[in-house]
Amino acid sequence: MTLRAAVLGHPISHSKSPALHRAAYAYLGVDFTYTAIDVTEAALPGFMRQVRDEAGGGWRGLSVTMPLKSAMVAEVDEVRGVARVLGVVNTVAFEPAGPDSGGQTRLVGYNTDVAGIVNALRHAGAASAPTAAVLGGGGTAAAAIAALKELGAVSADVFVRDVGRAAEARAASAAVGLPVQVLPLAGAAAAVAAADVVISSLPPRAADALAGELAAELGEESSARPGVLLDVAYDPWPSRIAAAWQESGGFVVPGLEMLIYQAVEQVRHFTGLGETMPAGVIDVMCDAVGAPRRVF
Repeated sequence: MTLRAAVLGHPISHSKSPALHRAAYAYLGVDFTYTAIDVTEAALPGFMRQVRDEAGGGWRGLSVTMPLKSAMVAEVDEVRGVARVLGVVNTVAFEPAGPDSGGQTRLVGYNTDVAGIVNALRHAGAASAPTAAVLGGGGTAAAAIAALKELGAVSADVFVRDVGRAAEARAASAAVGLPVQVLPLAGAAAAVAAADVVISSLPPRAADALAGELAAELGEESSARPGVLLDVAYDPWPSRIAAAWQESGGFVVPGLEMLIYQAVEQVRHFTGLGETMPAGVIDVMCDAVGAPRRVF
């Protein structure tokens, strides 16, 4: 039987997840289809009921992107690991429910975004125990806060367009024990420029105004030189903030890097290979999206 997986989100046509996953399954020699499905938050419960009805039809996994990461928590049978701590799910694995289940499949939620961010920043040589800033306050920002905790940060500034709408970031701060200060995005340039690590979880073009402020802050007369910026928005690329950062001498990590590393973890869950998955999988995934192969 052909096995099935998909990425869900809205909008979703730009997603590079199908290219990454298809390359991995071809390399592994497993019979998997992987598609992109446009699903709004309002339509998610109905879609998941349909998936459960088809669970015997080969479903093995779902990748979950904006705006569904928090809503997916209510649609699975169990949430494990950091996803349970954060209340944010970007991965759903279809797992056998055990001998007493009557053959039922159990839907288990995970979060591989945290591993994706940590590995992307470590691959870029980000400082340990960095001073840190996060742009945005939603589900990906929550993963960013958990990742910064793992990287040794002692606190982080979280810059949002509306300080009254950063519940997920605040919850993540409390859950992982990393103190955050939630501040308005407008006027954030000076603090952002001074951070060792900046993670932008904003949608495409949402940081364009800040990019102009950063360019002025980091102009030729400034002695400040930015650290590492991870911009999770990878289409269009380079984003304005990434271009401004790089032109000022900072190091930019494309969101594609995070996407690759989190997708590797998803393939482990969907195939059941875990730590036995061959190391060469990440190379073919990089090839599929035009990213440099890893050098370890």
